Amino acid sequence: MSGTRSLVTAAAVVVLVYGIQAAQQVLVPFLTAVFLAVIVARPVFWLDRRGLPHVVSVTAVMILLAGTAVLVAAYVGTEITEFTGRLPAYQESLSESLSALVSRFSSRRIPVRVEELMGEIEPGQAMRYTAMILNGLKDVFANAVLIAFTIVFILLEIPRMPRRLSRVVPSSDATLRRFRTFADGLQRYLNLKTLISLATGLCAGVWVAILGVDFPILWGMLAFLLNYIPNIGSLIAAVPPILMGFIQYGLGRAVMVAIGYLVVNMTFGNVVEPRVMGRGLGLSTLVVWLSLIVWGWALGPVGMLLSVPLTMTIKIALDSSRKTRRWAVLLKSDDAIEAEPPASASP
Repeated sequence: MSGTRSLVTAAAVVVLVYGIQAAQQVLVPFLTAVFLAVIVARPVFWLDRRGLPHVVSVTAVMILLAGTAVLVAAYVGTEITEFTGRLPAYQESLSESLSALVSRFSSRRIPVRVEELMGEIEPGQAMRYTAMILNGLKDVFANAVLIAFTIVFILLEIPRMPRRLSRVVPSSDATLRRFRTFADGLQRYLNLKTLISLATGLCAGVWVAILGVDFPILWGMLAFLLNYIPNIGSLIAAVPPILMGFIQYGLGRAVMVAIGYLVVNMTFGNVVEPRVMGRGLGLSTLVVWLSLIVWGWALGPVGMLLSVPLTMTIKIALDSSRKTRRWAVLLKSDDAIEAEPPASASP
């Protein structure tokens, strides 16, 4: 019986993922709005506690969010367009520079056919993937009005949710406790991760600007977005500016860019983040990689950026109930499992 139930569950998951992929155009702006609403909900609640009416609090926060979005779209959108326009030239220059580098270091005893090697590894592929992710970000800006209205409606409905849940669900007290545990955990994770990602993106952008690499705002934004993906995201974010430094100035500048990214990511990823967020929120590296592939396939480039927040949402939801807590262990890293008290492991 348990085997049949597992097969039915697996089939349901497959059908659900395909359904998500089919509804990509609707789900991407909606999920973006949900996560942004979770992030900006804390300032709204802070204004509520200061005595402002809830509608006024939502309006004030949305004006601030809209102003920030306009500034980001103005600067980043222009740089994305310019970078995409220069992409063929960058790819050609990168291939030529790498060919010259390989020819210089190739040994006479081990002859290397540079043209065949460059054809196999396709060095410009990293730049194309970067352009794909950035163009996905432009699509989000194109849906800005839809996302803004969705955020407003979500924020306006939040105060009414507990009362509505209490009328729908019979065991309201236990359900509300689980819902609050889930909502608090998700809000804490997204707020702290956003602050750490902002600091990471700012440091990366400043370092690239100091070294004179083109598009520092773009690389800072990319570092901010991909920092939501633990471990893997930092590596992916570092590749384009390293290649850009190599194209513009040669191997020495590329190494300097790499060292800067390494210091920034080790500082925030291995020192600041574990102390601020705790190790109990960690995901397994395999789970991070698989979520990147699955959500990227289902939701496109924006799905790659939302992959870890979406997977973390599932983990927090599983962790918020004693009946499903044991399933959350499958998603956690070793550090997160070891950081838990022994009592939490019980079903």
